[in-house]
Amino acid sequence: MTKLLALLAATFFAVSSFAATPADAPVAGAPVAAKTEMKAEAKADAKAAKATATAEKKKAKADAKAAKKAAAAQKSAEKAASKANADNKVSAADATKTKAIVAADAKQQKAEVKADAKKEEARK
Repeated sequence: MTKLLALLAATFFAVSSFAATPADAPVAGAPVAAKTEMKAEAKADAKAAKATATAEKKKAKADAKAAKKAAAAQKSAEKAASKANADNKVSAADATKTKAIVAADAKQQKAEVKADAKKEEARK
């Protein structure tokens, strides 16, 4: 596409150059100059296309690297969230266990007090 545009531009330039000269004036070297200009434009277009391809390749590589980092970060975040959730469950279980132990101790103490009271009453 760019080569076609370069060819059209060179053709337009050559036609406008010939149109600008008087009909009886000699046009020596005009085709050579146009050919040289076309070659230069084609070379410039080729360099631009190569630079564009290189830039696109670098961008794709950078995008892939960024996507990989984002995936790793997301995985780490999910792992941390999972660990925090597990830690919360363990803490809740420990709290429930502690609560149950305290309740059992309280019941045992109450029962012992009751038993002691019954022993005292039986002695009287």
